[in-house]
Amino acid sequence: MSRFLNRRVFLASSAALASSGVSLGTAAAAPAAPAAGVPSIRVPDIDVRQAALDDPSEATLAEAAVLMRRGKLTSTGLTQAYLDRIERLDSTYQAYAEVTADAALQAARKADQADRGSGGGPLRGIPLCIKDNYFTRGVPTRCNSYIFADFVPEEDATAVARLKAAGGILLGKGQMGPLATTRATTPNGTVTTVNAWTPDDPSVDPGGSSTGPACAVAARLASSSIGTQTGGSIVLPSNQQNLTGLKPTMGRVSVHGVIPLSFTRDHSGPLARDALDAAIMLQVMAGPDANDPRTLGLPAVPDLIRAATPVVARGGAVRLRRATRIGVPADFLSAQKKVRGAFLDRLDAIPGVTLVDVVYPDDWTLLTGTFNAARLAERTEPFRYWLRNDPAKFGVSLLSWLQGLMLSGDEWITAQRAKNHLLREVLDSVLDTCDVVLQTGPVPFDILGLPELALPIGFDDAGVPVGAILGGQPYEEDRLLEVAAAHQAVTDWHTRRPADPTTGTRLRLAPAARPRVSAEEAAETSA
Repeated sequence: MSRFLNRRVFLASSAALASSGVSLGTAAAAPAAPAAGVPSIRVPDIDVRQAALDDPSEATLAEAAVLMRRGKLTSTGLTQAYLDRIERLDSTYQAYAEVTADAALQAARKADQADRGSGGGPLRGIPLCIKDNYFTRGVPTRCNSYIFADFVPEEDATAVARLKAAGGILLGKGQMGPLATTRATTPNGTVTTVNAWTPDDPSVDPGGSSTGPACAVAARLASSSIGTQTGGSIVLPSNQQNLTGLKPTMGRVSVHGVIPLSFTRDHSGPLARDALDAAIMLQVMAGPDANDPRTLGLPAVPDLIRAATPVVARGGAVRLRRATRIGVPADFLSAQKKVRGAFLDRLDAIPGVTLVDVVYPDDWTLLTGTFNAARLAERTEPFRYWLRNDPAKFGVSLLSWLQGLMLSGDEWITAQRAKNHLLREVLDSVLDTCDVVLQTGPVPFDILGLPELALPIGFDDAGVPVGAILGGQPYEEDRLLEVAAAHQAVTDWHTRRPADPTTGTRLRLAPAARPRVSAEEAAETSA
Protein backbone atom coordinates (compact mmCIF):
# COMPACT_ATOMS: atom_id res chain seq x y z
CA MET A 1 0.00 0.00 0.00
CA SER A 2 2.84 2.39 0.88
CA ARG A 3 4.50 1.83 -2.48
CA PHE A 4 1.17 2.30 -4.27
CA LEU A 5 0.64 5.66 -2.55
CA ASN A 6 4.23 6.71 -3.26
CA ARG A 7 3.73 6.02 -6.94
CA ARG A 8 0.49 8.00 -7.02
CA VAL A 9 2.17 10.99 -5.38
CA PHE A 10 5.14 10.74 -7.74
CA LEU A 11 3.00 10.45 -10.87
CA ALA A 12 0.91 13.44 -9.80
CA SER A 13 3.92 15.62 -9.02
CA SER A 14 5.70 14.61 -12.24
CA ALA A 15 2.64 15.45 -14.33
CA ALA A 16 2.23 18.81 -12.60
CA LEU A 17 5.86 19.72 -13.16
CA ALA A 18 5.86 18.74 -16.82
CA SER A 19 2.66 20.64 -17.56
CA SER A 20 3.39 23.81 -15.61
CA GLY A 21 6.00 25.25 -17.92
CA VAL A 22 7.15 27.39 -15.01
CA SER A 23 10.79 27.36 -14.01
CA LEU A 24 11.46 26.92 -10.31
CA GLY A 25 14.34 29.31 -10.46
CA THR A 26 16.09 31.66 -12.83
CA ALA A 27 19.66 32.58 -13.46
CA ALA A 28 19.14 35.49 -11.07
CA ALA A 29 17.08 33.49 -8.58
CA ALA A 30 15.94 35.08 -5.35
CA PRO A 31 18.05 34.22 -2.29
CA ALA A 32 17.16 31.02 -0.51
CA ALA A 33 15.20 31.22 2.69
CA PRO A 34 16.91 30.09 5.90
CA ALA A 35 17.00 26.35 6.29
CA ALA A 36 14.49 24.57 8.45
CA GLY A 37 15.59 23.22 11.82
CA VAL A 38 18.32 20.62 11.82
CA PRO A 39 16.86 17.09 11.75
CA SER A 40 17.39 14.97 14.83
CA ILE A 41 20.27 12.90 13.49
CA ARG A 42 23.03 11.02 15.24
CA VAL A 43 25.99 9.53 13.45
CA PRO A 44 26.22 5.90 14.69
CA ASP A 45 29.19 4.71 16.75
CA ILE A 46 31.00 2.77 14.08
CA ASP A 47 34.39 1.08 14.22
CA VAL A 48 37.08 3.45 12.94
CA ARG A 49 39.67 1.96 10.60
CA GLN A 50 43.37 2.21 11.44
CA ALA A 51 43.98 4.18 8.25
CA ALA A 52 41.66 6.91 9.54
CA LEU A 53 43.46 6.96 12.89
CA ASP A 54 46.79 7.38 11.11
CA ASP A 55 45.65 10.10 8.69
CA PRO A 56 42.54 12.24 9.32
CA SER A 57 42.13 12.98 5.61
CA GLU A 58 41.57 9.24 5.11
CA ALA A 59 38.57 9.20 7.47
CA THR A 60 35.07 8.92 6.11
CA LEU A 61 32.59 11.55 7.23
CA ALA A 62 31.14 9.13 9.76
CA GLU A 63 34.58 8.13 11.06
CA ALA A 64 35.57 11.78 11.46
CA ALA A 65 32.35 12.54 13.36
CA VAL A 66 32.93 9.58 15.71
CA LEU A 67 36.57 10.57 16.32
CA MET A 68 35.53 14.12 17.14
CA ARG A 69 32.84 12.88 19.50
CA ARG A 70 35.44 10.75 21.30
CA GLY A 71 37.90 13.65 21.52
CA LYS A 72 40.39 11.92 19.23
CA LEU A 73 40.19 14.50 16.43
CA THR A 74 39.49 18.21 16.19
CA SER A 75 37.73 20.05 13.43
CA THR A 76 40.72 22.38 13.18
CA GLY A 77 43.07 19.44 12.71
CA LEU A 78 40.86 17.85 10.06
CA THR A 79 40.29 21.10 8.20
CA GLN A 80 43.99 21.93 8.24
CA ALA A 81 44.83 18.46 6.94
CA TYR A 82 42.56 19.02 3.95
CA LEU A 83 43.88 22.55 3.35
CA ASP A 84 47.45 21.25 3.41
CA ARG A 85 46.58 18.68 0.76
CA ILE A 86 44.78 21.29 -1.31
CA GLU A 87 47.79 23.60 -1.12
CA ARG A 88 50.15 20.81 -2.12
CA LEU A 89 48.11 18.89 -4.71
CA ASP A 90 45.23 20.89 -6.14
CA SER A 91 47.41 22.52 -8.78
CA THR A 92 47.28 19.05 -10.33
CA TYR A 93 43.77 17.93 -9.42
CA GLN A 94 42.11 21.33 -9.96
CA ALA A 95 39.14 20.12 -7.97
CA TYR A 96 38.40 23.56 -6.53
CA ALA A 97 37.21 26.74 -8.22
CA GLU A 98 37.47 28.64 -4.93
CA VAL A 99 39.04 27.69 -1.59
CA THR A 100 37.71 29.45 1.52
CA ALA A 101 40.66 28.59 3.75
CA ASP A 102 40.49 31.42 6.29
CA ALA A 103 36.73 31.16 6.79
CA ALA A 104 36.93 27.37 7.05
CA LEU A 105 39.61 27.49 9.75
CA GLN A 106 37.66 30.12 11.65
CA ALA A 107 34.54 27.94 11.55
CA ALA A 108 36.59 24.90 12.61
CA ARG A 109 38.03 26.71 15.63
CA LYS A 110 34.55 27.82 16.62
CA ALA A 111 33.31 24.24 16.38
CA ASP A 112 36.18 23.04 18.58
CA GLN A 113 35.56 25.71 21.21
CA ALA A 114 31.85 24.99 21.53
CA ASP A 115 30.53 22.69 24.22
CA ARG A 116 30.33 19.22 22.69
CA GLY A 117 27.54 18.34 25.06
CA SER A 118 25.30 20.95 23.44
CA GLY A 119 24.99 18.93 20.25
CA GLY A 120 25.61 21.27 17.35
CA GLY A 121 24.41 19.08 14.52
CA PRO A 122 25.47 15.77 12.94
CA LEU A 123 27.99 17.45 10.63
CA ARG A 124 29.59 19.58 13.31
CA GLY A 125 33.12 20.48 12.26
CA ILE A 126 33.07 18.43 9.03
CA PRO A 127 34.71 20.16 6.00
CA LEU A 128 32.68 19.90 2.77
CA CYS A 129 33.08 20.77 -0.90
CA ILE A 130 30.10 22.43 -2.62
CA LYS A 131 29.61 22.42 -6.39
CA ASP A 132 29.99 25.91 -7.80
CA ASN A 133 26.40 26.23 -9.03
CA TYR A 134 25.01 26.40 -5.47
CA PHE A 135 24.49 29.86 -4.01
CA THR A 136 27.00 30.41 -1.18
CA ARG A 137 26.63 33.57 0.87
CA GLY A 138 29.57 35.92 0.41
CA VAL A 139 31.49 33.39 -1.72
CA PRO A 140 31.62 33.61 -5.54
CA THR A 141 29.24 31.28 -7.39
CA ARG A 142 30.52 31.36 -10.95
CA CYS A 143 29.03 28.13 -12.33
CA ASN A 144 32.27 28.03 -14.33
CA SER A 145 30.78 30.59 -16.71
CA TYR A 146 31.49 34.02 -18.12
CA ILE A 147 27.88 34.92 -17.27
CA PHE A 148 28.43 34.53 -13.52
CA ALA A 149 32.09 35.57 -13.40
CA ASP A 150 31.37 38.30 -10.83
CA PHE A 151 28.37 36.81 -9.03
CA VAL A 152 28.55 36.72 -5.22
CA PRO A 153 25.23 35.58 -3.67
CA GLU A 154 23.80 37.27 -0.61
CA GLU A 155 22.33 34.02 0.75
CA ASP A 156 22.97 30.28 0.68
CA ALA A 157 21.06 27.78 -1.41
CA THR A 158 18.63 25.81 0.74
CA ALA A 159 20.77 22.64 0.58
CA VAL A 160 23.88 24.57 1.60
CA ALA A 161 22.04 26.33 4.42
CA ARG A 162 20.90 22.97 5.79
CA LEU A 163 24.40 21.52 5.67
CA LYS A 164 25.75 24.56 7.51
CA ALA A 165 22.94 24.44 10.08
CA ALA A 166 23.95 20.82 10.75
CA GLY A 167 27.50 22.01 11.49
CA GLY A 168 29.13 21.47 8.09
CA ILE A 169 32.05 23.72 7.13
CA LEU A 170 32.43 25.15 3.63
CA LEU A 171 35.94 24.24 2.53
CA GLY A 172 35.46 25.61 -0.98
CA LYS A 173 33.53 25.51 -4.24
CA GLY A 174 34.04 22.51 -6.48
CA GLN A 175 35.02 23.01 -10.10
CA MET A 176 32.41 21.98 -12.65
CA GLY A 177 31.48 21.85 -16.31
CA PRO A 178 30.58 25.24 -17.81
CA LEU A 179 26.98 25.94 -16.72
CA ALA A 180 26.78 22.27 -15.64
CA THR A 181 27.10 20.83 -19.14
CA THR A 182 30.34 18.95 -19.94
CA ARG A 183 33.16 17.66 -17.73
CA ALA A 184 35.00 20.40 -15.88
CA THR A 185 36.79 22.77 -18.24
CA THR A 186 37.45 26.46 -18.42
CA PRO A 187 34.56 28.31 -20.08
CA ASN A 188 36.49 28.14 -23.36
CA GLY A 189 36.87 24.35 -23.17
CA THR A 190 40.34 23.72 -21.72
CA VAL A 191 40.20 20.71 -19.40
CA THR A 192 40.73 21.51 -15.74
CA THR A 193 39.71 18.87 -13.16
CA VAL A 194 41.18 15.41 -13.70
CA ASN A 195 40.11 11.97 -12.56
CA ALA A 196 41.66 11.55 -9.09
CA TRP A 197 42.78 8.05 -10.05
CA THR A 198 44.72 9.20 -13.13
CA PRO A 199 45.98 12.70 -12.22
CA ASP A 200 48.86 12.49 -14.68
CA ASP A 201 46.52 11.74 -17.60
CA PRO A 202 43.82 14.41 -18.02
CA SER A 203 42.36 12.54 -21.01
CA VAL A 204 40.77 9.93 -18.71
CA ASP A 205 37.09 10.71 -18.21
CA PRO A 206 36.39 11.95 -14.65
CA GLY A 207 32.59 11.80 -15.11
CA GLY A 208 30.02 14.54 -15.68
CA SER A 209 29.79 18.17 -14.64
CA SER A 210 30.19 17.46 -10.89
CA THR A 211 33.81 16.49 -11.56
CA GLY A 212 35.28 18.90 -9.01
CA PRO A 213 33.21 17.77 -6.00
CA ALA A 214 33.89 14.13 -6.93
CA CYS A 215 37.63 14.66 -7.32
CA ALA A 216 37.78 16.59 -4.03
CA VAL A 217 36.37 13.61 -2.11
CA ALA A 218 38.26 10.91 -4.02
CA ALA A 219 41.60 12.74 -3.72
CA ARG A 220 41.08 13.36 0.03
CA LEU A 221 40.61 17.12 -0.32
CA ALA A 222 37.24 17.10 1.50
CA SER A 223 35.21 14.79 3.74
CA SER A 224 32.21 14.76 1.42
CA SER A 225 30.58 16.92 -1.24
CA ILE A 226 27.36 17.79 -3.00
CA GLY A 227 26.72 18.00 -6.71
CA THR A 228 23.83 18.26 -9.14
CA GLN A 229 22.50 15.87 -11.74
CA THR A 230 20.51 16.59 -14.87
CA GLY A 231 21.94 13.91 -17.14
CA GLY A 232 24.19 11.79 -14.91
CA SER A 233 26.48 14.22 -13.09
CA ILE A 234 26.20 12.62 -9.65
CA VAL A 235 26.31 8.93 -10.52
CA LEU A 236 28.84 9.11 -13.36
CA PRO A 237 31.61 10.99 -11.50
CA SER A 238 30.99 8.65 -8.57
CA ASN A 239 31.41 5.58 -10.77
CA GLN A 240 34.54 7.00 -12.41
CA GLN A 241 36.21 7.99 -9.12
CA ASN A 242 35.25 5.15 -6.73
CA LEU A 243 32.60 7.03 -4.76
CA THR A 244 29.07 6.40 -3.58
CA GLY A 245 26.78 8.99 -5.17
CA LEU A 246 23.08 9.29 -4.47
CA LYS A 247 20.66 11.12 -6.78
CA PRO A 248 17.43 11.24 -4.81
CA THR A 249 13.88 11.20 -6.10
CA MET A 250 12.77 14.45 -7.70
CA GLY A 251 11.71 16.78 -4.89
CA ARG A 252 13.53 15.03 -2.06
CA VAL A 253 16.08 17.87 -1.93
CA SER A 254 15.32 21.49 -2.74
CA VAL A 255 17.13 23.01 -5.71
CA HIS A 256 16.24 26.55 -4.64
CA GLY A 257 19.37 28.65 -4.94
CA VAL A 258 20.94 26.35 -7.54
CA ILE A 259 21.65 27.90 -10.93
CA PRO A 260 19.22 25.97 -13.17
CA LEU A 261 19.80 23.75 -16.16
CA SER A 262 16.52 21.85 -16.56
CA PHE A 263 13.54 22.52 -14.32
CA THR A 264 12.09 19.04 -14.85
CA ARG A 265 15.37 17.20 -14.30
CA ASP A 266 17.69 19.13 -11.95
CA HIS A 267 18.53 17.16 -8.80
CA SER A 268 20.75 17.82 -5.80
CA GLY A 269 22.56 15.06 -3.96
CA PRO A 270 25.75 13.87 -2.22
CA LEU A 271 28.96 12.41 -3.62
CA ALA A 272 30.48 10.50 -0.72
CA ARG A 273 33.02 7.86 0.21
CA ASP A 274 30.52 5.20 1.19
CA ALA A 275 26.83 4.50 1.67
CA LEU A 276 26.72 5.70 5.29
CA ASP A 277 28.29 9.05 4.40
CA ALA A 278 25.84 9.51 1.53
CA ALA A 279 22.95 8.69 3.86
CA ILE A 280 24.09 11.20 6.49
CA MET A 281 24.44 13.96 3.90
CA LEU A 282 21.06 13.26 2.29
CA GLN A 283 19.30 12.98 5.65
CA VAL A 284 20.44 16.55 6.39
CA MET A 285 19.65 17.95 2.94
CA ALA A 286 16.25 16.34 2.34
CA GLY A 287 12.87 17.75 3.27
CA PRO A 288 10.24 20.30 2.29
CA ASP A 289 11.16 23.85 1.30
CA ALA A 290 8.50 26.49 0.67
CA ASN A 291 10.73 27.97 -2.05
CA ASP A 292 10.67 24.77 -4.11
CA PRO A 293 7.12 23.45 -4.77
CA ARG A 294 8.49 20.10 -5.88
CA THR A 295 9.48 19.35 -2.28
CA LEU A 296 6.01 19.84 -0.81
CA GLY A 297 3.41 17.18 -0.02
CA LEU A 298 5.79 14.24 -0.44
CA PRO A 299 6.07 11.08 1.67
CA ALA A 300 8.24 11.53 4.76
CA VAL A 301 11.98 11.06 4.40
CA PRO A 302 12.80 7.56 5.70
CA ASP A 303 15.55 6.78 8.20
CA LEU A 304 18.39 6.76 5.68
CA ILE A 305 21.14 6.32 8.25
CA ARG A 306 19.53 3.16 9.60
CA ALA A 307 19.16 1.92 6.01
CA ALA A 308 22.89 2.50 5.42
CA THR A 309 23.90 0.59 8.55
CA PRO A 310 24.67 -3.05 7.64
CA VAL A 311 22.77 -5.85 9.37
CA VAL A 312 24.99 -8.56 10.80
CA ALA A 313 23.31 -11.84 11.60
CA ARG A 314 24.47 -14.49 14.06
CA GLY A 315 27.87 -15.81 13.15
CA GLY A 316 28.92 -12.51 11.60
CA ALA A 317 27.22 -12.95 8.24
CA VAL A 318 25.88 -9.79 6.60
CA ARG A 319 22.32 -9.88 5.30
CA LEU A 320 19.98 -7.39 3.70
CA ARG A 321 17.76 -5.44 6.06
CA ARG A 322 14.76 -6.40 3.87
CA ALA A 323 14.43 -9.11 1.25
CA THR A 324 15.02 -7.33 -2.05
CA ARG A 325 14.59 -8.36 -5.67
CA ILE A 326 17.35 -6.86 -7.80
CA GLY A 327 16.55 -6.63 -11.50
CA VAL A 328 19.32 -7.45 -13.96
CA PRO A 329 18.74 -6.33 -17.59
CA ALA A 330 20.02 -8.55 -20.36
CA ASP A 331 22.58 -5.93 -21.43
CA PHE A 332 24.12 -5.42 -17.97
CA LEU A 333 27.07 -7.67 -18.86
CA SER A 334 27.59 -6.08 -22.29
CA ALA A 335 30.47 -4.00 -20.85
CA GLN A 336 33.00 -4.67 -18.07
CA LYS A 337 31.79 -8.25 -18.08
CA LYS A 338 34.42 -9.58 -15.69
CA VAL A 339 33.96 -6.88 -13.04
CA ARG A 340 30.17 -6.77 -13.34
CA GLY A 341 29.94 -10.56 -13.30
CA ALA A 342 31.92 -10.71 -10.05
CA PHE A 343 29.64 -7.99 -8.65
CA LEU A 344 26.55 -10.06 -9.45
CA ASP A 345 28.10 -13.12 -7.82
CA ARG A 346 28.82 -11.13 -4.67
CA LEU A 347 25.30 -9.71 -4.55
CA ASP A 348 23.75 -13.12 -5.09
CA ALA A 349 25.67 -14.47 -2.09
CA ILE A 350 24.15 -11.93 0.33
CA PRO A 351 21.17 -13.39 2.22
CA GLY A 352 18.01 -11.53 1.30
CA VAL A 353 19.03 -10.79 -2.30
CA THR A 354 17.15 -12.32 -5.20
CA LEU A 355 18.44 -11.57 -8.69
CA VAL A 356 15.72 -11.47 -11.33
CA ASP A 357 15.85 -10.94 -15.09
CA VAL A 358 14.48 -7.67 -16.46
CA VAL A 359 13.17 -7.29 -20.02
CA TYR A 360 13.01 -3.84 -21.60
CA PRO A 361 9.83 -2.77 -23.45
CA ASP A 362 10.03 -2.79 -27.25
CA ASP A 363 10.19 1.01 -27.54
CA TRP A 364 12.92 1.41 -24.91
CA THR A 365 15.65 2.73 -27.22
CA LEU A 366 13.31 5.28 -28.82
CA LEU A 367 12.04 6.61 -25.51
CA THR A 368 15.40 6.75 -23.72
CA GLY A 369 17.34 8.11 -26.69
CA THR A 370 15.44 10.25 -29.17
CA PHE A 371 13.36 12.16 -26.63
CA ASN A 372 16.20 12.61 -24.15
CA ALA A 373 17.47 15.74 -25.97
CA ALA A 374 14.18 17.56 -25.42
CA ARG A 375 15.55 18.83 -22.11
CA LEU A 376 17.81 21.19 -24.08
CA ALA A 377 14.84 23.48 -24.64
CA GLU A 378 14.40 23.99 -20.90
CA ARG A 379 17.84 25.49 -20.38
CA THR A 380 17.20 28.40 -22.75
CA GLU A 381 14.33 29.93 -20.77
CA PRO A 382 16.28 31.43 -17.83
CA PHE A 383 19.20 32.37 -20.08
CA ARG A 384 17.31 34.02 -22.93
CA TYR A 385 18.67 37.46 -22.06
CA TRP A 386 22.28 36.41 -22.61
CA LEU A 387 21.45 34.41 -25.74
CA ARG A 388 20.00 37.56 -27.25
CA ASN A 389 22.57 40.05 -26.05
CA ASP A 390 25.92 38.29 -25.67
CA PRO A 391 26.00 34.64 -26.80
CA ALA A 392 29.80 34.62 -26.51
CA LYS A 393 29.34 34.40 -22.74
CA PHE A 394 28.30 30.75 -23.16
CA GLY A 395 31.80 29.81 -24.28
CA VAL A 396 32.29 26.23 -25.38
CA SER A 397 28.75 25.20 -24.39
CA LEU A 398 26.99 27.67 -26.73
CA LEU A 399 25.95 25.08 -29.33
CA SER A 400 23.88 23.08 -26.85
CA TRP A 401 22.00 26.24 -25.87
CA LEU A 402 21.38 27.03 -29.51
CA GLN A 403 20.13 23.48 -30.07
CA GLY A 404 17.64 24.02 -27.28
CA LEU A 405 16.57 27.32 -28.76
CA MET A 406 15.74 25.59 -32.04
CA LEU A 407 13.39 23.04 -30.46
CA SER A 408 9.76 24.01 -30.96
CA GLY A 409 7.02 24.02 -28.36
CA ASP A 410 5.23 21.09 -29.94
CA GLU A 411 8.44 19.03 -29.81
CA TRP A 412 8.78 19.75 -26.10
CA ILE A 413 5.15 18.76 -25.50
CA THR A 414 5.62 15.54 -27.48
CA ALA A 415 8.70 14.80 -25.40
CA GLN A 416 6.74 15.28 -22.16
CA ARG A 417 4.10 12.84 -23.39
CA ALA A 418 6.85 10.37 -24.30
CA LYS A 419 8.40 10.88 -20.86
CA ASN A 420 5.08 10.10 -19.17
CA HIS A 421 4.74 6.95 -21.29
CA LEU A 422 8.31 5.92 -20.37
CA LEU A 423 7.58 6.51 -16.68
CA ARG A 424 4.56 4.21 -16.87
CA GLU A 425 6.64 1.54 -18.57
CA VAL A 426 9.37 1.76 -15.92
CA LEU A 427 6.93 1.61 -13.02
CA ASP A 428 4.51 -0.93 -14.47
CA SER A 429 6.93 -3.11 -16.43
CA VAL A 430 10.60 -2.82 -15.44
CA LEU A 431 9.95 -2.27 -11.72
CA ASP A 432 6.92 -4.54 -11.58
CA THR A 433 9.01 -7.63 -10.94
CA CYS A 434 11.81 -6.11 -8.85
CA ASP A 435 12.44 -3.60 -6.06
CA VAL A 436 15.59 -2.08 -7.55
CA VAL A 437 17.17 -2.47 -10.95
CA LEU A 438 20.77 -2.42 -12.15
CA GLN A 439 21.37 0.10 -14.90
CA THR A 440 23.98 0.42 -17.61
CA GLY A 441 23.89 4.24 -17.32
CA PRO A 442 21.95 7.05 -15.64
CA VAL A 443 19.18 7.01 -18.29
CA PRO A 444 16.23 6.66 -17.86
CA PHE A 445 16.00 7.15 -14.09
CA ASP A 446 17.46 10.66 -14.22
CA ILE A 447 15.03 11.58 -17.04
CA LEU A 448 12.12 10.46 -14.90
CA GLY A 449 13.22 11.81 -11.54
CA LEU A 450 13.46 8.35 -9.95
CA PRO A 451 16.20 7.73 -7.37
CA GLU A 452 19.49 6.12 -8.28
CA LEU A 453 22.66 5.26 -6.42
CA ALA A 454 26.18 4.73 -7.74
CA LEU A 455 28.60 2.45 -5.90
CA PRO A 456 32.13 1.09 -6.52
CA ILE A 457 32.43 -2.52 -7.68
CA GLY A 458 36.06 -2.86 -8.81
CA PHE A 459 38.67 -1.61 -11.27
CA ASP A 460 39.38 -2.10 -14.96
CA ASP A 461 42.68 -3.37 -16.37
CA ALA A 462 44.07 0.18 -16.40
CA GLY A 463 43.33 0.69 -12.71
CA VAL A 464 40.40 3.06 -13.28
CA PRO A 465 37.41 2.50 -10.97
CA VAL A 466 34.31 0.71 -12.24
CA GLY A 467 30.95 1.34 -10.64
CA ALA A 468 27.37 0.18 -10.86
CA ILE A 469 24.15 2.21 -10.77
CA LEU A 470 21.06 1.04 -8.92
CA GLY A 471 17.67 2.54 -9.80
CA GLY A 472 14.78 2.46 -7.37
CA GLN A 473 11.11 3.06 -6.75
CA PRO A 474 9.85 6.62 -6.01
CA TYR A 475 11.00 7.89 -2.59
CA GLU A 476 12.76 4.59 -1.78
CA GLU A 477 16.29 5.91 -1.35
CA ASP A 478 16.47 3.76 1.78
CA ARG A 479 16.13 0.56 -0.25
CA LEU A 480 19.04 1.59 -2.48
CA LEU A 481 21.16 2.35 0.58
CA GLU A 482 20.33 -1.02 2.13
CA VAL A 483 21.70 -2.82 -0.92
CA ALA A 484 24.80 -0.61 -1.13
CA ALA A 485 25.53 -0.93 2.60
CA ALA A 486 25.30 -4.72 2.51
CA HIS A 487 27.60 -4.90 -0.52
CA GLN A 488 30.12 -2.55 1.08
CA ALA A 489 30.07 -4.60 4.28
CA VAL A 490 31.40 -7.63 2.37
CA THR A 491 33.77 -5.83 -0.02
CA ASP A 492 36.49 -3.20 0.35
CA TRP A 493 36.37 -1.40 -3.00
CA HIS A 494 34.94 1.74 -1.37
CA THR A 495 37.86 1.95 1.08
CA ARG A 496 40.53 2.14 -1.60
CA ARG A 497 42.11 5.53 -2.29
CA PRO A 498 44.16 6.72 -5.28
CA ALA A 499 47.87 7.43 -4.96
CA ASP A 500 48.87 11.08 -4.84
CA PRO A 501 50.09 12.68 -8.10
CA THR A 502 53.72 12.16 -9.05
CA THR A 503 56.11 14.89 -7.97
CA GLY A 504 56.35 17.75 -10.41
CA THR A 505 53.00 17.25 -12.13
CA ARG A 506 51.55 20.73 -12.49
CA LEU A 507 48.84 20.78 -15.14
CA ARG A 508 47.65 24.20 -14.00
CA LEU A 509 51.04 25.65 -14.95
CA ALA A 510 51.21 23.85 -18.28
CA PRO A 511 48.06 24.69 -20.25
CA ALA A 512 49.59 23.38 -23.45
CA ALA A 513 49.59 19.91 -21.88
CA ARG A 514 45.86 19.97 -21.20
CA PRO A 515 43.35 18.75 -23.80
CA ARG A 516 40.44 20.88 -24.92
CA VAL A 517 36.77 20.08 -25.38
CA SER A 518 35.49 21.45 -28.68
CA ALA A 519 32.14 23.16 -29.08
CA GLU A 520 30.92 20.14 -31.06
CA GLU A 521 32.04 17.71 -28.34
CA ALA A 522 30.40 19.86 -25.67
CA ALA A 523 27.13 19.87 -27.61
CA GLU A 524 27.27 16.11 -28.12
CA THR A 525 27.92 15.53 -24.40
CA SER A 526 25.06 17.82 -23.41
CA ALA A 527 22.64 16.04 -25.72
